[in-house]
Amino acid sequence: MNQASQHTLAATPIQALLVEAFTEVSCRGNGAAVVLLPRAADADWMQALACSLNQSETAFLLPGTDGWCLRWFTPSCEVPLCGHATLAALLALRHWQLLDADSGTQFHTRSGVLPAALSGSSGQIELPAQPLLSESVPTGLRSTLREAGVESIAGFWRSSLGYSVVLLEDSIELAELRLALNDLETAEASGLVLMQPVEALSSRPTVLGHSADFQLRFFAPGLGIDEDPVTGSAHALVAPYWFNRLGRNWVAGWQCSARPGGMLCEMASSGMIRLSGAGSVLWQGDLLIPLDDSGSASLSWQAACGNS
Repeated sequence: MNQASQHTLAATPIQALLVEAFTEVSCRGNGAAVVLLPRAADADWMQALACSLNQSETAFLLPGTDGWCLRWFTPSCEVPLCGHATLAALLALRHWQLLDADSGTQFHTRSGVLPAALSGSSGQIELPAQPLLSESVPTGLRSTLREAGVESIAGFWRSSLGYSVVLLEDSIELAELRLALNDLETAEASGLVLMQPVEALSSRPTVLGHSADFQLRFFAPGLGIDEDPVTGSAHALVAPYWFNRLGRNWVAGWQCSARPGGMLCEMASSGMIRLSGAGSVLWQGDLLIPLDDSGSASLSWQAACGNS
């Protein structure tokens, strides 16, 4: 046995699993790997692992004194907020029996403290509500959409989260739209939401027993994600617009990607947006790679998640 093999066998197994989030049907929704860390890990190690796992997001959980510390990595970078990987982390805690059914916890993240709770077969997470700022449609984005067959844009906004949001008429076949992602300008490449009402659909999708009110798609090639299947942060961002438009404090959103799924969105007492969705574990296992926990790892986690 060579030295490298001995090193691998000597590594302490690290629990990991893959959750398909925001779907009630297997092999749909948005897959997120969840890694349960025994101690703080180095950011470069987490980034390399996220690249190897090759999911749109990999969530890293670290036990805290008051809940859990949580960080998210795409295959190419760490991100400040991810909804589906937060739901995946919550459902992973249930699977590992680290959180009792119908109980709650909180995640300490780069975006603050995010409350979360299990509810029956689904989970609820709260994400920050980011204001949408109305702006003129950038010339480059208008040209990209026109090439895809979109001649009219009903609204355009930007947010402090870095996402651009486009409201399309319901006559556009959003699920069939093909965008030239290489033509997206830098701002839109970091997060582009295309959304529309669904009243005109002959068959409206359902989310946890409710008919969808709107649907969207999300593109982020600048973050290493050409198209994200089901995006919690995008739903939390646009939910207040649909609250106002429909005159109620909850809506059902649907993401019409190749791996569709959806969630209920409601205004929480915290002022954040509560997202409710289902999900299931696709696989579970142990990582047999040595954990890199350099001296700066704990400081990195404290900076990302506070002192928890």
